[in-house]
Amino acid sequence: MPAGSNRKRERQYEHIKEGAEERGTSERRAEEIASRTVNKERARTGEARSASRTSTRDPKSASQRGGERSHRGPISPTRDQLYEEARRRNIEGRSSMNKEELRKAVGR
Repeated sequence: MPAGSNRKRERQYEHIKEGAEERGTSERRAEEIASRTVNKERARTGEARSASRTSTRDPKSASQRGGERSHRGPISPTRDQLYEEARRRNIEGRSSMNKEELRKAVGR
């Protein structure tokens, strides 16, 4: 935590870090995520000495955004996952379908 942070931000940091670790993120990456989120919140509320324009003008807080702009792109199911869903639904011809065809067949 940065020097001069208050107890609320320390609790927030620990909460975010623990949540990320529970989702399987490495400890180092969890610390980075928590630090960035808390620092952004500190900037938004005027607790930090300096703040970027996006930190102060963004209508969504980092916690509300929830990784929306993490540049990972949309996460879609794999072909194997789609195939298994098609198998459970007993869709005919699934074994010869490619990923896009399976996606359409299961309605995703």
